[in-house]
Amino acid sequence: MITDLTKDHPDHTLWRFLLPLFLSVMFQQLYNIADSMIAGRFAGEQALAAVGASYPITIIFMAFAVGSNLGTSVVVSRLFGAKDYKNMKTAVSTSLISCGLLSLALTLFGILTCPLMMRLIHTPSDIFSDGVLYLEIYVYGLAFLIFYNVATGIFTALGDSKTPLYFLIGSSIGNIILDYIFVAEFHMGVAGVAWATFIAQGISAVLAMISLFLRLKTIKCKENSALFSFNILNQIASIAIPSIMQQSVLSVGNLFVQNIVNQFGSSVIAGYSAAIKLNTFAINSFMSLGNCLSSYTAQNLGAKKPERIPMGFRSGIRLSLLAAIPFFVIYFFFGNFIMDMFLKDGSIEALQSGMDFLKIVSPFYFMISIKLMCDGILRGSGAMSYFVMATIPDLILRILIAKILINWFGSTGIWMAWPFGWIIATILTLVFYRDVVRKQRNLYL
Repeated sequence: MITDLTKDHPDHTLWRFLLPLFLSVMFQQLYNIADSMIAGRFAGEQALAAVGASYPITIIFMAFAVGSNLGTSVVVSRLFGAKDYKNMKTAVSTSLISCGLLSLALTLFGILTCPLMMRLIHTPSDIFSDGVLYLEIYVYGLAFLIFYNVATGIFTALGDSKTPLYFLIGSSIGNIILDYIFVAEFHMGVAGVAWATFIAQGISAVLAMISLFLRLKTIKCKENSALFSFNILNQIASIAIPSIMQQSVLSVGNLFVQNIVNQFGSSVIAGYSAAIKLNTFAINSFMSLGNCLSSYTAQNLGAKKPERIPMGFRSGIRLSLLAAIPFFVIYFFFGNFIMDMFLKDGSIEALQSGMDFLKIVSPFYFMISIKLMCDGILRGSGAMSYFVMATIPDLILRILIAKILINWFGSTGIWMAWPFGWIIATILTLVFYRDVVRKQRNLYL
């Protein structure tokens, strides 16, 4: 279903649009968590540590998929809001062609550099081989990852958040079943975890692309659209590249953090691996709200209705704070039960490391969720320089403070660095948001 986000009050529009998108992210994170959970329970603590050690590197590849999603989504949203269906279809085909070339380049790069990347973060020798194996299989599926993300970005731009949900439900269930069969029954270890993700993601990507082409056929325009446009590619790139840079900067920061974590051995790595997956679950759920605001903002600016942006922001803040409550309660008060689900027979050090991380970070979800709502407005309005500028202090503070605090608090000092970066980043994005709203109002006066 295609939804126009430029008409009803955002309290109603965003609720209807958001719920399927929010559930999509939850299901997507569910099978990411299932990878680690099944690896930890059926293949052991070292298998969990191997998957976790490669995770920051996979996030770098994910940055390209997410950036492509955001760039395409904002441009398509803007054209859809302006009812320019001809150029909207050109934007879709331009994005898909570009992403095909991008996925090929990234796959070749990944195949050639997997062992090198694992060595750069000083992966312990007892989990090095399994970490490289997981990463290599992951790289084979990069095309599926990128095309699926772009397809969901286009659906979101058209106001349809339900279709991606249907694919993700099927993909998540399939991934979990395959995880269990490959790891618990066939004893394939880390390779089984990786191949389960590859197969589930591949099926989801193919179905999403078929559905997208069928959906685009229902949108009629008087003239035939061009297959490719360098002008539109530049518009997409102006959003996608800063988004990729922002995500990559965070990913590189995570690599530095992983390098610090690796100094404390495989038990701490295993605990961190479980906890960071749970943290990513929460953060990506909040990001889904921000992505929703990006489409909302772009559609309304395309329709020349900047006065609706603050209304959407206030609605997004209410929704994000509401979403933060269950994550905080579960992680802060019941972290020991959740960690035990990952590490059935894990060491006390691994369990304690994961619980410490969750207790320290989860109270600040209420703050970082506000930052991610600001990010959504900044992306949707095309203010990408602000979007990137708010990320750098978070990265620098997190690494520097972690290096300092480990001298007094050991591995716990690493987790204590998270809130410092989040506080500064949130303050900056609030300042940037106010400036963007002021400029957009002046533009349309």
